[in-house]
Amino acid sequence: MAKPRKKKLGSYPTLLVVFSITLALTVIGLFGLLLLHAHKLGEVVRENLEVQVYLERNLPETELLRLQQDLEHQPYVAELEGRPQVRFVSKEEGARQLLETTGEDFHNFLDDNPLRDAYVLKIRPEYTDTTHLRLLGRSLGQQRGVFEVQYPKSLFTSINQNLERVSLLLLGFAAVLVLVVVILINNTIKLAMFSQRLLIRSMQLVGATRFFIQQPFLRRATWQGLASGVLAVLVLLSLLQYAYLEIAQLRLLRDDHLIGLLLLGVLALGTAIGFFSSYWAVNKYLNVSLDELY
Repeated sequence: MAKPRKKKLGSYPTLLVVFSITLALTVIGLFGLLLLHAHKLGEVVRENLEVQVYLERNLPETELLRLQQDLEHQPYVAELEGRPQVRFVSKEEGARQLLETTGEDFHNFLDDNPLRDAYVLKIRPEYTDTTHLRLLGRSLGQQRGVFEVQYPKSLFTSINQNLERVSLLLLGFAAVLVLVVVILINNTIKLAMFSQRLLIRSMQLVGATRFFIQQPFLRRATWQGLASGVLAVLVLLSLLQYAYLEIAQLRLLRDDHLIGLLLLGVLALGTAIGFFSSYWAVNKYLNVSLDELY
């Protein structure tokens, strides 16, 4: 006759707990990736907005070079691979662009080119709000050799307002999702601990200390949370690579630093929730009366 299996302190259905926590962490990780890519998309949109700095006529080469170097060292100018995004557009090039855009050649009715040489700047995302742009325009306008500064104010304002609304909506939804996931994981571990309540009381009755009783549960729950975090991270990385293969343009929004921080956050969240949920559940059953256990 087979001997009855001895129940070990701190043991409860591991597979179900790990699966539930992994699923919850994967959901929150997916939404985190969505937030990161949406944030990066907003930055890319802002970085592609341009400010035109029109120059006085007939500036010498030395003055053009001085002005370009001045602009390249400004903190609000965006960089690409370490190079400031400052582009010189001569009035001849401007005339060619106008001809390509409108199909009209003003040389047919004007003897001279009325356009001006200009520098086109791409601005860092953090300087694209209305206040910074107004200060930026005023500062550039006071530069020697600058005739006028132009940028699409209504477009900048519209993009900033829309991005702010979307960001607030996503952050609000993220906060609710985090709360739901924390509650879900907490309840999963509490249900698993429910099957151990009588064993906890038995250990308490034979004189075991609170720390002795808590230790195996805390250790087991912490490892389960960590294992769930690792599994969730592997799932998220697999889904991310699949998304990059299917949508090549999505790679342009990739930020390895922020993605790494998010994945570390998923690991930490799983471990922390496992530990604290187990701690609260064990303490609950250590403190309840005998009648409340049934």
